[in-house]
Amino acid sequence: MFEPRYSLNKKLLDNFVRIRQIVETLNKKRLPHLALLKFEKEARAISAYASTSIEGNPLPLTDVKRVLKSRPKYIRDTEREVINYNEALIYLDSILKKKPEPVTKDFICLIQKIITRSLIDKKNNGFIRKNAVVVNNPKTRKVIYLPPDPKDVARLTKELLDFLKNKYDNLDPLILAGIFHKQFVIIHPFMDGNGRTARLVTKYLLARMGLNTFNLFSFENYYNKNITKYFEHVGVFGDYYETEKLVDFTQWLSYFTDGIIDELLRVQKLLAVPDIKERISAHEKVIITYVKKHGSISESDYAIITRRARSTRILDFKRLVKKNILERYGKGKATYYVLSNTTES
Repeated sequence: MFEPRYSLNKKLLDNFVRIRQIVETLNKKRLPHLALLKFEKEARAISAYASTSIEGNPLPLTDVKRVLKSRPKYIRDTEREVINYNEALIYLDSILKKKPEPVTKDFICLIQKIITRSLIDKKNNGFIRKNAVVVNNPKTRKVIYLPPDPKDVARLTKELLDFLKNKYDNLDPLILAGIFHKQFVIIHPFMDGNGRTARLVTKYLLARMGLNTFNLFSFENYYNKNITKYFEHVGVFGDYYETEKLVDFTQWLSYFTDGIIDELLRVQKLLAVPDIKERISAHEKVIITYVKKHGSISESDYAIITRRARSTRILDFKRLVKKNILERYGKGKATYYVLSNTTES
């Protein structure tokens, strides 16, 4: 049976109080729908960038945003990684908007399957590992940790998931999510995708805190700021069988909650700035309504339904594109506009 060791010291208790206070403040925020969609898209891009960057993906944030927006037909593995992570975030969001599912073996296997799709051998895509793995330092590529043997992985994973189930209603979600994160990394139940899966499921567990702005939350970014520090806290070094009884989660939980505070403060600062660009004029509403009804709109279509001068009509389109509400396609007289991904809902 899995029984983690940790101490509720003053630092941790102060962090818990601070997090609750910030969450309560954030939950009182009321954002325009379009502004919320814009922020959610930005947070997903940051999460996909940061979480894959931790694992060594070299794509800068600008390229990640480009890939997620354009979805090129032919993509490299580095691009596939961020697309898969983004799809996993969208999937988790869809579950949270309905009825949250318990974290089971099938659940974590599905998340791993999404993030490693088309990236690893199919026999390891969505399945608990049956082979040995080693953990390398991402910078030096030297072995720093030997996870448990394949014969013990299924049992250890079940014990961790049983711990989640049994403590779900009587343990603070911050402790629960933090312990899950570190122990999952220690077990390393998959051949690949362990870190990304751990961060995604941890994010899912944190959503039960009642954080209504979950979709704006990107705590992966905190870890990516100092990857070495993250690995020092989340992992263990040496052989699993020599360290399993020595693991104390206290220091990790302190670092873990520091990261949540850091990210919540970022979100709080983001939401404190009014976005003037999100104000939609009456003329812009006419365009949006037309596109929702017909699927697209051209400058000539707009000329039929408004008496505005051509130069002004062009400015209306430019403003909507800049606000990320419309996307422009075609050239010259063949130019037309459709709703961007952030408004298609």
